Amino acid sequence: MEHENVKEEEIDHSKMNPGNTQHGDNPPMGHADHDHHAMMIADFKGRFYLVLILTVPIVLLSPMIQKFMGVNWQFSGSSYILFALSTVVFIYGGWPFLKGLVSELKEKNPGMMTLIGFAISVAYIYSTATVFGLKGMDFYWELATLILIMLLGHWIEMKSIAGASKELELLVQLMPSEAHMVTGDKLNDVKTDTLKENDIILVKPGEKVAADGIISEGESYLKESMLTGESKPVKKNSR
Repeated sequence: MEHENVKEEEIDHSKMNPGNTQHGDNPPMGHADHDHHAMMIADFKGRFYLVLILTVPIVLLSPMIQKFMGVNWQFSGSSYILFALSTVVFIYGGWPFLKGLVSELKEKNPGMMTLIGFAISVAYIYSTATVFGLKGMDFYWELATLILIMLLGHWIEMKSIAGASKELELLVQLMPSEAHMVTGDKLNDVKTDTLKENDIILVKPGEKVAADGIISEGESYLKESMLTGESKPVKKNSR
């Protein structure tokens, strides 16, 4: 069985996985990427738990929440304590979003980080103004809960991406590193990452298919479980 019309972007060995063809867009990460991603996950995890702890007193000291609960826990200096706790949440918990805001504005490409960073900045600045003389009600509890939810969402998202990338790496390891390339009447073993479009390769019985392509001659049954999950071999032939 021979394969031809091999697409170069699909047979690059570092990209030979379902994530770069029909099933996704994220290539598997290398060791350096894994370390960086793990550090980012740990960073968001630490920020989330600290903000979670500080959000509890912020919510309980909020006049709006106290009014809703029908209690009055206000005391002399409570507004300044609320300001201090919220400042920590804004600076430490909101730092990834503030950094993203600046980055997106520099690139003139506003996105989600711009929206979140702008929202928490306005909430913090206005609430701080009410503590130091401006008439109105603070939004510290909204600020804290927004940052808390955003940190949790990004933490979960990054863990999911890391898990998916790990699975893609396992799939890459299942791919053969060499292919039998047909050149005229000769058969040469070459690295799969050297294959180019329109190269013809021979797949011997029992071997794994080294690259995507079109069957030009022969027929066989191929296992597609790595891509489709189907355990039963599927018949393939030239057309």
